[in-house]
Amino acid sequence: MELRFRQEHDRRLSLAAYRLLQRALRVEYGITAAPEFEFDKRGKPSLIRHQKIFFNMSHCHEAAACVVGSASVGIDVESLDHYDEELMKMVMNAEEQQQISASPDPRIAFIRLWTMKESLLKMTGEGLSSDLRNVLKNSPDIKNDACYFHTTVYPQFVCTVCYSKN
Repeated sequence: MELRFRQEHDRRLSLAAYRLLQRALRVEYGITAAPEFEFDKRGKPSLIRHQKIFFNMSHCHEAAACVVGSASVGIDVESLDHYDEELMKMVMNAEEQQQISASPDPRIAFIRLWTMKESLLKMTGEGLSSDLRNVLKNSPDIKNDACYFHTTVYPQFVCTVCYSKN
């Protein structure tokens, strides 16, 4: 696994996510060999020898996360200190902005929606190049009820997993 991060802290968190992947593969599938990756045209990784096992990893300043499953998955974990109203206006549509503003804790509402968007884009392999304002609104996966989300709010971060129902 290549550790391309400049900051030592980021390298450690990336390694922690990789170790979570190794553990999940060992516990859930009995795979003890180091995972070998290949990447699709968009850069989404998959396991070379285990095409029916799907995974995704993420990390933020406070946490590392990994999800493994038998269908496409995406995960995002974000620190709660990243809420910025100007950023919110750039990446959320009007309905989402209203939902965030009406929330008892706009910071949590923003990060929850952000992690939903990013986990969906990671599940589909689209990445952040999509129209972020309308990711949840226009996604065929959501319109066709082909995925679902699980979000957990921790004191310092929010983690969302997006699971394909296929």
